[in-house]
Amino acid sequence: MKALAKGAGLFGLAVIGFLGSVLVIASFAPGFGLGMVFLLPAPILFARKAAGLARRYTLAWTGVSIATPYTPAPPPPVRQPDGWYRRDRQLYRKPWLPSMMANLDWLLGDNATWRDLAWMLLSPFTGGLIAVLPAALIGAGISMPFWLDQRWAGLLAGALTVLIGLFTAPYAVRVTARFNKRMLGGPLLRSDVDDPRAVAHPMREWFGRALVPVLKLAVLFLTSILGVLVFAATVAGLVLGYGLGLFFLVPMVLEDLRWLADWRRSSLAPWTGVSIPRPYRPFPEVPRSDDGLYRVGKNLYKTHRWAMFAQRALWLTKDPATWREVLWRGTDPIIGGLIAGVPVLLVGYGIWGFALPRVVQLLFDGHSGAWYGHVAGQAWPAVPVGLLLAWVGIALAPKALKLHGQWSKLLLGANTDAVLAQRVEQLTVSRAEASNASAAELRRIERDLHDGTQARLVALGLSLAAIERLMDTDPPAAKELIGKTREAAATALRELREVVRGVHPPVLAERGLVDAVRALALDSPVTARVSTTVTRRFPDPIEAAAYFAVAEALGNAARHAEAANVDISLDETDDLLRIVVRDDGHGGADPGRGSGLRGLARRLGIFDGTVAISSPPGGPTELTMEIPCASSLPRTSTS
Repeated sequence: MKALAKGAGLFGLAVIGFLGSVLVIASFAPGFGLGMVFLLPAPILFARKAAGLARRYTLAWTGVSIATPYTPAPPPPVRQPDGWYRRDRQLYRKPWLPSMMANLDWLLGDNATWRDLAWMLLSPFTGGLIAVLPAALIGAGISMPFWLDQRWAGLLAGALTVLIGLFTAPYAVRVTARFNKRMLGGPLLRSDVDDPRAVAHPMREWFGRALVPVLKLAVLFLTSILGVLVFAATVAGLVLGYGLGLFFLVPMVLEDLRWLADWRRSSLAPWTGVSIPRPYRPFPEVPRSDDGLYRVGKNLYKTHRWAMFAQRALWLTKDPATWREVLWRGTDPIIGGLIAGVPVLLVGYGIWGFALPRVVQLLFDGHSGAWYGHVAGQAWPAVPVGLLLAWVGIALAPKALKLHGQWSKLLLGANTDAVLAQRVEQLTVSRAEASNASAAELRRIERDLHDGTQARLVALGLSLAAIERLMDTDPPAAKELIGKTREAAATALRELREVVRGVHPPVLAERGLVDAVRALALDSPVTARVSTTVTRRFPDPIEAAAYFAVAEALGNAARHAEAANVDISLDETDDLLRIVVRDDGHGGADPGRGSGLRGLARRLGIFDGTVAISSPPGGPTELTMEIPCASSLPRTSTS
């Protein structure tokens, strides 16, 4: 009976979550479509509370612990010395607007938010339904003797149904708890299980191969429908801006509604394998003339604020990628919606419009209603036809995903001019960072030599002079001083070797990156394991950058994350060196609150490398570093 009560409670949590998802989705229309973004954070935070209830009571009722996977909240905006609050390239007089936008980016950019929403939408019909199914079987079994014509048959069938419900109740609760953990917990890593083969369960493989593409297409189909509201808001803003002179609306609808296109680009890379970098040209600086005026195009402005507004408007309207995106907003609900919707509708209507109603009709001898599909006026072929439609939809889903990625890349990708402009800006930044890093390294070497080795060598020279004076007058004292001088020379030599090792470790030069990283793992205060598929040497600057990046990551895991175990993997794919460092520490690493991760990103940025971090509170922390295998290659990272 306890299992039945727990199942009913889990189903109640699923219903509460579904109501929360309705609230969140209801806020999307005015929030995204009408630009009332201030309505979005409150429903999403409420949805997180509903998901938190599910995590808490899943642990209390089933013993299954579900970690909280959310990224840390952004810090409050900091007031600049001039009294303004800055966020990206915008200045604000009051802190509430940049704070709200930062919180909105935090909530919408966190994958855990969308996993919560997916759980809320699916749980009443999947995990929650499984939890309450034994209770439904018991209720059906109790009622069978009253509605079946043959009383003894009803008693026998009812008793059997009740026994099945009682027997399956604990298993149903366990399955629901695992479903909740999978949906509401953090991403599953192979290091989280003792046996990596446990991850590759046959049912999971079938689910990932068959149904996950359909679910992804369903999400893309919903975003295409949402694009109708975004395009309507865009057209309204352009009409009001150019037609009625409300020009301040034009930059708002052109840039502030880019979130949908940015989400499409970020989601298609892992979903379809089609990488779509942001195509927009870099934001140009606003030059200031000798007379103190700011020049934008052919116009001069007294204040930096108005100059920035004019520069933003000119930058948006002159960029071809902006108008290609506007075209995408208008055409994606038709073309993208058709590509994504056909497989989803085939699967959905095949199961819920053909097969499932016929099965329900056979089991309960009821009427299916007008939504039930017939085949040539007959009901019995509905089951095989429905299953055939679902199979066709599942078979088309992977190809539809790739086609959807190619369609999105057609309008959302970067043209040659945008790629060239981004590359020029990237090379400019990389050159400045390389110069600063080189200067800082020279200053460090000079400081270490001046404060350490040079001082010891000077002291060594003074000791030798004293020995020379004592040789004739006090030989025992001279002999004792010779021993101390020998120790000082050994110390100077050790410090000199440490300086050289900081420039380029000997083990790296002699044995290569893989063995150098293994040496780091052996010397690390935490237990570190190294796995690699790298079989060749890289250019010396690439190896040095990768070596010191791994050393920095190991140091952070030991000092800040308080980790006990670290897994390091080095792989080479498509002329790209990929390094992943995972630790089992407490998580919560934030590049915005520390200089170590930012310095790591700058070090790799010199070589067009990138750094991506996933560190939810409670851990684990996964640091992914990607470096092109030749310093002359353009940025090819997938992060």
